[in-house]
Amino acid sequence: MIKTVIFDLGRVIVPFDFQRGYQAMASRFGIAAEDIPLKLRPTGIVQQYESGSLETPAFVDRMGALLGISTSPEEFAGLWSVIFEPRTLIPDSLPESLRANGYRVLLLSNTNDLHFRFIQDNYPILRHFDDLVLSYQVGATKPAPAIYAAAIEKAGCDPGECFFTDDIEEYVEGAKKAGIDAVQFKEYEQLCEELLARGVRV
Repeated sequence: MIKTVIFDLGRVIVPFDFQRGYQAMASRFGIAAEDIPLKLRPTGIVQQYESGSLETPAFVDRMGALLGISTSPEEFAGLWSVIFEPRTLIPDSLPESLRANGYRVLLLSNTNDLHFRFIQDNYPILRHFDDLVLSYQVGATKPAPAIYAAAIEKAGCDPGECFFTDDIEEYVEGAKKAGIDAVQFKEYEQLCEELLARGVRV
């Protein structure tokens, strides 16, 4: 029996596109948008930031150096968070209903300090979640076993009593290896069908 429902954040709750951020930076600083990921990818800087091994001030400084730009932390935070679209992919009513029906509702996300601050400020849907498992706070990113272990601990029940959905199949498989019932997210209707098939009252 499912007791805890765990959601990924990006492209499950909130849609995002890194190209939006690259374009915003390109327009602001006169650099080529297509060059930005080429400069960042070999450094692993984003992964370091999401795993919590790089603090925000150091991240902003290193990003400026890598891209050859000069910006304030406040301006950078705004540009860095342009990736998120204002809509959500699931309605507030889903986590709200799950909680009302007695389920624990968690968020499990590979994210970083600046992005999550923006999410908290702009997406009221988070008020329906009981707890948060965030990579930069845990010190591990999906699909590392440690982040699923942290989610199971927050769930307060056996792994098999947890249900998890993520848009990335590799992360779904990581959850399954931890003993969690998990499916890849495609769309809201499909998710509801998966929950109902497990006897979850949505």
